[in-house]
Parts: sequence; C-alpha cells; structure tokens
Amino acid sequence: MKDIAIVTGASSGIGREFVKLLLGRKEVDEIWIIARNADRLQSMVAEFGDKLKPIPMDLSDIEQIKSLSSTLKIADANISFLINSAGFGKFGSYSDIGIDESVNMIDLNISGLVAMGLVCLPFMTRGARIINIASQASFQPLPYLNVYSATKAFVRNYSHALNVELKERRITVTAVCPGWMDTAFIDRGKTDATKTVSRFVNMTTPDVVAAKALRDAMRGKDISTYSLYVKFNRLVAKLLPQRIMMKIWLRQQNL
Repeated sequence: MKDIAIVTGASSGIGREFVKLLLGRKEVDEIWIIARNADRLQSMVAEFGDKLKPIPMDLSDIEQIKSLSSTLKIADANISFLINSAGFGKFGSYSDIGIDESVNMIDLNISGLVAMGLVCLPFMTRGARIINIASQASFQPLPYLNVYSATKAFVRNYSHALNVELKERRITVTAVCPGWMDTAFIDRGKTDATKTVSRFVNMTTPDVVAAKALRDAMRGKDISTYSLYVKFNRLVAKLLPQRIMMKIWLRQQNL
C-alpha cells in the first residue's frame, strides 16, 4: 500500500508551500498535486521530482472529484495527509460580483472541500491528517468580502465538527485561519468596484503559515492561527458583537 499526501490548490500560494514541506517527510511515498492548470503542475514535477503526481482537476466540478475515488483504488493508496487549500475570493459589493463568480466561489471553497474529504476519508487510517484552509475572515462577517468570509466561516465550523466525528478513527482535522498572505489571492480578488477591500494589514508570507499549520496538525490541534495579530482578532471577535466587528472592519478599509 502506497502512503500518499494530497494537496489541492498545489500550483501556487500556500498549497505550493505545503508541497515543499511534505517533500521532506519520509513517511510520504507520493504527493498528489491537484490544480486546474496542468502546465503549472508539470513545472512543479520538473522542479521537485517524480515524488509528485500531477492531477489536473477543476474542484468546482463535483463529478471530477468523484472520479478521484477510482484513481485511489487503482493506486491502492493510503492517504496520510489531505490538504485542502484551493479557493478564491472577490473584493467588492454584492452588485460588483456576478452570479456565476459568486456561486463558483461557493462551489470551490465549500462544495469542493467537502467533496474532497468525503472521497478521501475511505482511504484514510489512524494517524491521518486533514488540513482545511479557512481564514481570519471566518471569525466575522466582512462587508465587501461577504461571500468569501461566509464560505470560510463554513470551513472553520465544518472542520471543528468533523474533527470531533473522526476522533474514534484517530484522524484529526485542523482548520487553518491565516490573515493576509502575499500570494496571487489578492491580485485575483481585485475588481473594478468603487467600494472594495484595499488595505491588507499585517501581511505575511505563506511559507511560515504552512509550516505552523503542519506543526499544529501533527500536534492534533483543531485550529491553527499564525501571528499574534490574528490570534488577537480571533479573541476580539469572540468578545465583541458582530455589528461592532463589522464597523471596525469598515473603518480599517476606509469604507
């Protein structure tokens, strides 16, 4: 039986950083890297070696995710790590983001993540880890980032509950809640909206977030937050009413 790790959103950002970290883990025989862009995945194989298995896939398409099950059976795979880092957000008001884009955000950030877990869990055994990328945005509703923050609140709550359900199987689920990271996420999120998110406070890099997330997952933690700033925001969001938190957010963004 082959011990594998699966990383979605692997071609860039925090997903790529997780791949680099997993390359150093001897218990992982193979890393299956999933993203839409096949050329980028092949470039990663050329850069990092044949321990990587590229699987081009659109994770907003549930049928494509379902097909992964047969691939896992053929490979006789045991999944040690499932890292769901695929996702995107758009900045602007409800009227600035089209129906297709809004629904696609939900399909990828929520449905794709849940489907990946359901497909992979039959191939996971005691000691396996699921790492789901949520966000600091999951701690409160965020006007002008409303769909994205709502999807990440789902990811955080879903991960907490799933972690409890899987305790009997000794499988842990960790929700990772980073703040702003210096990745392509920000460029992809920008729109021509008049009112939009434009201030990215306490920016960090994805490598340090991924490293802490992996350490926290190995320790069995159900949530991973990097930096005192994010931890402070998480605490304040528990103490203050959401309407106050939204006012603070709007003032921070000059909205």
